[in-house]
Amino acid sequence: MESSSEKDPMESVLSSSSFEKDRHVKFLQMMYQVLPYNYQTHEINRLTLAYFVISGLDLLASLHSIDKDAVAEWVLSFQAHPSDEAQLNNGQFYGFSGSRTSQFPPDDNGVLVHNGSHLASTYCALAILKIIGYNFSKIDSVTILTSMKNLQQPDGSFMPIHTGAERDLRFIYCAAAICSLLKNWSGMDKEKAKEYILSCQSYDGGFGLIPGSESHGGATYCAVASLQLMGFIEDDIISKNWSSCIINVPLLLDWSLQRQASDGGFQGRANKDSDTCYAFWIGAVLRILGGHKFIEQKSLRGFLLTCQSEYGGFSKFPGMLPDLYHSYYGFTAFSLLEESGLNPLCVELGISDIATSEI
Repeated sequence: MESSSEKDPMESVLSSSSFEKDRHVKFLQMMYQVLPYNYQTHEINRLTLAYFVISGLDLLASLHSIDKDAVAEWVLSFQAHPSDEAQLNNGQFYGFSGSRTSQFPPDDNGVLVHNGSHLASTYCALAILKIIGYNFSKIDSVTILTSMKNLQQPDGSFMPIHTGAERDLRFIYCAAAICSLLKNWSGMDKEKAKEYILSCQSYDGGFGLIPGSESHGGATYCAVASLQLMGFIEDDIISKNWSSCIINVPLLLDWSLQRQASDGGFQGRANKDSDTCYAFWIGAVLRILGGHKFIEQKSLRGFLLTCQSEYGGFSKFPGMLPDLYHSYYGFTAFSLLEESGLNPLCVELGISDIATSEI
């Protein structure tokens, strides 16, 4: 029989009616110093994990606790560079690798035979650099954007890496965010990307990752945020003449609002459990559409607090241990709920408004 002093480590939910900002800051500061062993299998995505930490601290108004110069130097060390301008047309993408394990040295002639640059890693790298206030004039944006065109396919979709991989809305979003952050849209054919996105809207109003697939919260965010970044839809559509919009706004609004479950949280698909991260993926869609006013905010807040850990951070479901991914999207969700002490969120870029002030 267990003694009363022993405690199940899975019982990490903090019984609190308030957002525990100080605990969350300490959680991220710990992750900034060293990642627990559980993240060994995520080594390939180290830049993405760093994005969750740095952007999370920014949203929590605690960016002063990091060494910005050291962060910039570390992030820039992942960028791939061609040996000469001619290599920009060799089909490869010269962006950022996600970790040291996907970064290979050039051969004796300075040629990157194994180039692990990835669209998602490049988005995360640029987002981090924007957050810490790095001077973007020092970034070789021409190389990034010129080579990024090699990843766009005839149907408008994007591969994430030049060696081939799945093609879906996630990587159109990454490409659009990269162009927006660099303030240069030469890296993609926006019209082709738009047509691919429109082909992904399902009969129920949501968007699937590829044409004909089931509507999904993450895919819907990628679609709507990409269209907004590319200038094809306006903010707060439902208060304007949405009948002329290129997407079916009433169906999308209805589908998005139906994702709020009886426990107050948001689900990513019909008949799924509520999950912390969808408070952002769906909440951000509703913010762009102008439908966030219809969210049951009190019940959403209540659900999120059941996923708040006593160790800081958020878990996917109530009663689980926190992780960086769901912690970050828990912070973004509370920013969307206008929690006191948090910086406002730029929903279409997934970073704070302050960080995007110069874009």
